[in-house]
Amino acid sequence: MSNTENIVYLNGKYLPVEEATISVMDRGFLFGDGIYEVIPVFGGKLLRADEHLQRLQNSLNRIGLANPYDNDAWLEMFSHLLEKNAGHDRAIYLQISRGAYVKRDLGTQKNADVPESQLTPPTIFSMVLQVTPPDIEVVSAGISAITVDDFRWNACDIKSTSLVANVMLKQQASDAGVEDAILIKNGQVTEGTASNMFLVKDGILVTPPTGKRLLPGITRDLVIEIAKNNIILVEEREIQQSELVTADEIWMTSSTREVAPVIKLNGEAVGSGVAGEMWKRMMDLYQQYKQQLRNGG
Repeated sequence: MSNTENIVYLNGKYLPVEEATISVMDRGFLFGDGIYEVIPVFGGKLLRADEHLQRLQNSLNRIGLANPYDNDAWLEMFSHLLEKNAGHDRAIYLQISRGAYVKRDLGTQKNADVPESQLTPPTIFSMVLQVTPPDIEVVSAGISAITVDDFRWNACDIKSTSLVANVMLKQQASDAGVEDAILIKNGQVTEGTASNMFLVKDGILVTPPTGKRLLPGITRDLVIEIAKNNIILVEEREIQQSELVTADEIWMTSSTREVAPVIKLNGEAVGSGVAGEMWKRMMDLYQQYKQQLRNGG
Protein backbone atom coordinates (compact mmCIF):
# COMPACT_ATOMS: atom_id res chain seq x y z
CA MET A 1 0.00 0.00 0.00
CA SER A 2 1.58 3.32 -1.04
CA ASN A 3 1.88 5.98 1.61
CA THR A 4 0.72 8.52 -0.99
CA GLU A 5 -2.77 7.04 -0.87
CA ASN A 6 -5.47 8.51 1.33
CA ILE A 7 -5.86 5.62 3.75
CA VAL A 8 -8.64 5.76 6.33
CA TYR A 9 -9.68 3.55 9.22
CA LEU A 10 -13.19 2.10 9.26
CA ASN A 11 -14.40 -0.51 11.74
CA GLY A 12 -11.07 -2.29 12.18
CA LYS A 13 -9.78 -1.98 8.61
CA TYR A 14 -7.32 0.36 6.90
CA LEU A 15 -8.38 1.02 3.33
CA PRO A 16 -8.39 3.69 0.60
CA VAL A 17 -11.00 6.36 1.26
CA GLU A 18 -12.72 5.46 -2.04
CA GLU A 19 -13.45 1.98 -0.68
CA ALA A 20 -14.76 3.13 2.71
CA THR A 21 -18.54 2.82 2.91
CA ILE A 22 -21.18 2.66 5.65
CA SER A 23 -24.80 1.53 5.70
CA VAL A 24 -27.50 4.06 4.83
CA MET A 25 -29.13 2.85 8.05
CA ASP A 26 -26.23 4.12 10.15
CA ARG A 27 -27.54 6.41 12.87
CA GLY A 28 -24.74 8.86 12.24
CA PHE A 29 -26.09 9.28 8.71
CA LEU A 30 -29.78 9.28 9.66
CA PHE A 31 -29.70 11.31 12.89
CA GLY A 32 -26.23 12.73 13.35
CA ASP A 33 -26.19 10.34 16.31
CA GLY A 34 -22.48 10.39 16.98
CA ILE A 35 -19.51 12.36 18.23
CA TYR A 36 -16.14 13.35 16.79
CA GLU A 37 -12.69 14.63 17.69
CA VAL A 38 -9.92 16.45 15.81
CA ILE A 39 -6.37 16.05 17.13
CA PRO A 40 -3.57 18.18 15.60
CA VAL A 41 -0.30 16.39 14.80
CA PHE A 42 2.97 18.35 14.67
CA GLY A 43 6.08 16.55 13.46
CA GLY A 44 4.38 13.21 14.09
CA LYS A 45 3.46 14.17 17.67
CA LEU A 46 -0.19 14.37 18.72
CA LEU A 47 -1.10 17.62 20.44
CA ARG A 48 -2.47 16.85 23.91
CA ALA A 49 -3.70 13.38 23.04
CA ASP A 50 -4.79 12.60 26.61
CA GLU A 51 -6.93 15.73 26.78
CA HIS A 52 -8.55 14.99 23.42
CA LEU A 53 -9.29 11.40 24.44
CA GLN A 54 -10.77 12.62 27.72
CA ARG A 55 -13.05 14.98 25.81
CA LEU A 56 -13.98 12.07 23.55
CA GLN A 57 -14.91 10.06 26.64
CA ASN A 58 -16.94 12.96 28.02
CA SER A 59 -18.92 13.23 24.79
CA LEU A 60 -19.53 9.48 24.70
CA ASN A 61 -20.71 9.57 28.30
CA ARG A 62 -23.10 12.41 27.53
CA ILE A 63 -24.80 10.51 24.69
CA GLY A 64 -24.77 7.18 26.54
CA LEU A 65 -22.41 5.32 24.20
CA ALA A 66 -19.68 3.00 25.46
CA ASN A 67 -16.13 3.79 24.41
CA PRO A 68 -15.16 0.99 21.97
CA TYR A 69 -11.40 1.26 22.74
CA ASP A 70 -9.15 2.17 25.62
CA ASN A 71 -6.60 4.98 25.23
CA ASP A 72 -3.75 2.65 24.28
CA ALA A 73 -5.82 1.13 21.47
CA TRP A 74 -6.79 4.57 20.17
CA LEU A 75 -3.17 5.71 20.16
CA GLU A 76 -2.06 2.54 18.38
CA MET A 77 -4.69 3.06 15.69
CA PHE A 78 -3.71 6.73 15.26
CA SER A 79 -0.05 5.71 14.94
CA HIS A 80 -0.81 3.16 12.21
CA LEU A 81 -3.00 5.66 10.37
CA LEU A 82 -0.28 8.32 10.42
CA GLU A 83 2.26 5.78 9.14
CA LYS A 84 0.00 5.00 6.19
CA ASN A 85 -0.48 8.66 5.22
CA ALA A 86 2.37 10.95 4.22
CA GLY A 87 2.69 14.41 5.70
CA HIS A 88 4.24 16.50 8.43
CA ASP A 89 1.78 18.82 10.16
CA ARG A 90 -1.54 16.97 10.05
CA ALA A 91 -4.63 16.23 12.12
CA ILE A 92 -6.47 13.07 13.09
CA TYR A 93 -10.22 13.17 12.52
CA LEU A 94 -12.17 10.58 14.51
CA GLN A 95 -15.91 9.92 14.38
CA ILE A 96 -18.00 7.38 16.29
CA SER A 97 -21.68 6.81 15.62
CA ARG A 98 -24.13 4.50 17.37
CA GLY A 99 -24.02 2.18 14.37
CA ALA A 100 -26.54 0.79 11.88
CA TYR A 101 -29.84 -0.36 13.38
CA VAL A 102 -32.31 -2.56 11.53
CA LYS A 103 -34.97 0.15 11.43
CA ARG A 104 -35.06 3.94 11.62
CA ASP A 105 -36.17 4.69 15.15
CA LEU A 106 -35.13 7.38 17.62
CA GLY A 107 -35.04 4.80 20.38
CA THR A 108 -31.67 3.25 21.22
CA GLN A 109 -30.75 -0.27 22.24
CA LYS A 110 -29.94 1.11 25.66
CA ASN A 111 -33.53 2.32 25.97
CA ALA A 112 -34.75 -1.11 24.85
CA ASP A 113 -32.49 -2.91 27.36
CA VAL A 114 -30.89 -5.09 24.65
CA PRO A 115 -28.44 -7.69 26.04
CA GLU A 116 -24.80 -6.69 25.60
CA SER A 117 -24.11 -9.71 23.39
CA GLN A 118 -26.75 -8.48 20.92
CA LEU A 119 -25.77 -4.81 20.79
CA THR A 120 -25.17 -3.29 17.37
CA PRO A 121 -21.50 -2.25 17.23
CA PRO A 122 -20.69 1.43 16.80
CA THR A 123 -19.33 2.75 13.53
CA ILE A 124 -15.74 3.92 14.00
CA PHE A 125 -14.19 6.10 11.32
CA SER A 126 -10.88 7.97 11.30
CA MET A 127 -8.81 9.76 8.71
CA VAL A 128 -5.78 12.02 8.43
CA LEU A 129 -6.39 15.64 7.48
CA GLN A 130 -3.56 17.54 5.83
CA VAL A 131 -2.91 20.82 7.65
CA THR A 132 -1.13 23.82 6.16
CA PRO A 133 0.95 25.55 8.84
CA PRO A 134 -0.40 29.06 9.40
CA ASP A 135 1.39 31.87 7.63
CA ILE A 136 1.94 34.23 10.55
CA GLU A 137 1.94 37.25 8.25
CA VAL A 138 -1.43 36.24 6.79
CA VAL A 139 -2.91 35.37 10.19
CA SER A 140 -1.72 38.66 11.66
CA ALA A 141 -3.81 40.50 9.06
CA GLY A 142 -6.80 39.42 11.17
CA ILE A 143 -10.34 38.42 10.37
CA SER A 144 -13.72 40.14 10.33
CA ALA A 145 -16.75 38.80 12.16
CA ILE A 146 -20.33 39.60 13.05
CA THR A 147 -22.38 38.84 16.15
CA VAL A 148 -25.34 36.51 15.68
CA ASP A 149 -27.99 34.95 17.89
CA ASP A 150 -26.88 31.59 19.28
CA PHE A 151 -29.98 29.48 18.65
CA ARG A 152 -28.27 26.11 19.21
CA TRP A 153 -29.27 23.51 21.79
CA ASN A 154 -28.15 23.58 25.43
CA ALA A 155 -25.71 20.69 25.08
CA CYS A 156 -22.87 22.36 23.21
CA ASP A 157 -20.28 20.68 25.45
CA ILE A 158 -20.89 17.50 23.40
CA LYS A 159 -18.65 17.39 20.32
CA SER A 160 -21.58 16.15 18.29
CA THR A 161 -21.65 15.38 14.59
CA SER A 162 -25.04 17.16 14.51
CA LEU A 163 -23.64 20.46 13.23
CA VAL A 164 -26.40 21.84 11.01
CA ALA A 165 -26.94 24.80 13.37
CA ASN A 166 -23.25 25.67 13.17
CA VAL A 167 -23.44 25.40 9.37
CA MET A 168 -26.38 27.85 9.35
CA LEU A 169 -24.56 30.30 11.63
CA LYS A 170 -21.42 30.08 9.50
CA GLN A 171 -23.59 30.77 6.45
CA GLN A 172 -24.88 33.94 8.11
CA ALA A 173 -21.29 35.12 8.39
CA SER A 174 -20.58 34.19 4.78
CA ASP A 175 -23.71 36.02 3.60
CA ALA A 176 -22.48 39.09 5.50
CA GLY A 177 -19.13 38.89 3.69
CA VAL A 178 -17.05 38.08 6.80
CA GLU A 179 -15.03 35.07 7.92
CA ASP A 180 -16.89 34.07 11.06
CA ALA A 181 -19.56 34.83 13.64
CA ILE A 182 -19.43 35.39 17.39
CA LEU A 183 -22.43 33.74 19.00
CA ILE A 184 -24.55 35.56 21.58
CA LYS A 185 -27.02 33.89 23.93
CA ASN A 186 -29.07 35.97 26.38
CA GLY A 187 -26.72 38.89 25.93
CA GLN A 188 -23.59 36.86 26.68
CA VAL A 189 -20.79 35.64 24.41
CA THR A 190 -20.64 31.85 24.02
CA GLU A 191 -18.19 30.94 21.21
CA GLY A 192 -17.57 31.14 17.47
CA THR A 193 -19.10 28.77 14.93
CA ALA A 194 -16.18 26.38 15.46
CA SER A 195 -13.91 28.14 17.94
CA ASN A 196 -13.61 29.48 21.46
CA MET A 197 -13.59 33.19 22.25
CA PHE A 198 -11.14 35.41 24.11
CA LEU A 199 -10.98 39.13 24.60
CA VAL A 200 -8.24 41.33 26.00
CA LYS A 201 -9.05 44.37 28.12
CA ASP A 202 -6.53 46.40 30.08
CA GLY A 203 -3.93 43.64 29.87
CA ILE A 204 -6.26 40.89 31.13
CA LEU A 205 -7.19 37.88 28.99
CA VAL A 206 -10.87 36.96 29.42
CA THR A 207 -12.76 33.91 28.16
CA PRO A 208 -16.23 32.47 28.92
CA PRO A 209 -16.31 29.58 31.41
CA THR A 210 -16.92 26.06 30.18
CA GLY A 211 -20.36 24.53 30.57
CA LYS A 212 -23.19 23.23 28.42
CA ARG A 213 -23.34 26.41 26.32
CA LEU A 214 -19.96 25.92 24.65
CA LEU A 215 -17.42 23.27 23.73
CA PRO A 216 -14.43 23.03 26.09
CA GLY A 217 -11.67 23.55 23.54
CA ILE A 218 -8.28 21.90 23.95
CA THR A 219 -6.63 24.90 22.26
CA ARG A 220 -8.59 27.17 24.62
CA ASP A 221 -7.14 25.35 27.61
CA LEU A 222 -3.64 25.45 26.12
CA VAL A 223 -3.86 29.21 25.55
CA ILE A 224 -4.94 29.68 29.18
CA GLU A 225 -2.06 27.48 30.37
CA ILE A 226 0.50 29.33 28.24
CA ALA A 227 -0.83 32.67 29.47
CA LYS A 228 -0.63 31.71 33.13
CA ASN A 229 2.86 30.26 32.68
CA ASN A 230 3.97 33.60 31.26
CA ILE A 231 2.41 35.81 33.91
CA ILE A 232 -0.54 36.95 31.80
CA LEU A 233 -3.64 37.51 33.93
CA VAL A 234 -6.56 35.29 32.89
CA GLU A 235 -10.21 35.53 33.90
CA GLU A 236 -12.72 32.79 33.11
CA ARG A 237 -16.08 34.55 33.43
CA GLU A 238 -19.17 35.49 31.48
CA ILE A 239 -18.55 38.08 28.78
CA GLN A 240 -21.37 40.52 28.07
CA GLN A 241 -22.01 41.39 24.44
CA SER A 242 -21.38 45.05 25.24
CA GLU A 243 -17.78 44.19 26.27
CA LEU A 244 -16.96 43.24 22.70
CA VAL A 245 -17.39 46.88 21.67
CA THR A 246 -14.80 48.15 24.16
CA ALA A 247 -12.34 45.21 23.95
CA ASP A 248 -8.72 46.00 23.16
CA GLU A 249 -8.39 42.68 21.32
CA ILE A 250 -10.65 39.73 20.38
CA TRP A 251 -9.34 36.25 19.52
CA MET A 252 -10.89 33.07 18.13
CA THR A 253 -9.10 29.79 18.96
CA SER A 254 -9.37 26.22 17.67
CA SER A 255 -7.17 23.25 16.82
CA THR A 256 -6.97 24.17 13.13
CA ARG A 257 -7.26 27.97 13.42
CA GLU A 258 -4.91 28.16 16.42
CA VAL A 259 -5.19 31.80 17.59
CA ALA A 260 -6.80 34.21 15.14
CA PRO A 261 -7.21 37.94 15.90
CA VAL A 262 -10.55 39.55 15.08
CA ILE A 263 -9.78 43.06 13.85
CA LYS A 264 -13.28 44.08 12.73
CA LEU A 265 -16.63 43.25 14.35
CA ASN A 266 -19.98 44.24 12.84
CA GLY A 267 -18.14 46.60 10.51
CA GLU A 268 -16.31 48.44 13.31
CA ALA A 269 -12.62 48.20 14.21
CA VAL A 270 -11.69 46.12 17.25
CA GLY A 271 -9.24 48.14 19.35
CA SER A 272 -6.78 49.78 16.98
CA GLY A 273 -8.06 47.70 14.05
CA VAL A 274 -4.94 45.53 13.79
CA ALA A 275 -3.63 42.45 15.57
CA GLY A 276 -2.74 43.56 19.10
CA GLU A 277 0.43 43.26 21.13
CA MET A 278 -1.03 40.60 23.44
CA TRP A 279 -1.95 38.48 20.41
CA LYS A 280 1.58 38.85 19.01
CA ARG A 281 3.01 37.65 22.30
CA MET A 282 0.61 34.73 22.56
CA MET A 283 1.18 33.67 18.95
CA ASP A 284 4.93 33.63 19.52
CA LEU A 285 4.54 31.55 22.69
CA TYR A 286 2.12 29.18 20.93
CA GLN A 287 4.54 28.59 18.06
CA GLN A 288 7.32 27.93 20.58
CA TYR A 289 5.10 25.30 22.23
CA LYS A 290 4.46 23.62 18.87
CA GLN A 291 8.16 23.56 18.05
CA GLN A 292 8.95 21.96 21.39
CA LEU A 293 6.34 19.30 20.61
CA ARG A 294 7.92 18.64 17.20
CA ASN A 295 11.29 18.32 18.91
CA GLY A 296 9.91 15.79 21.35
CA GLY A 297 9.74 18.19 24.29
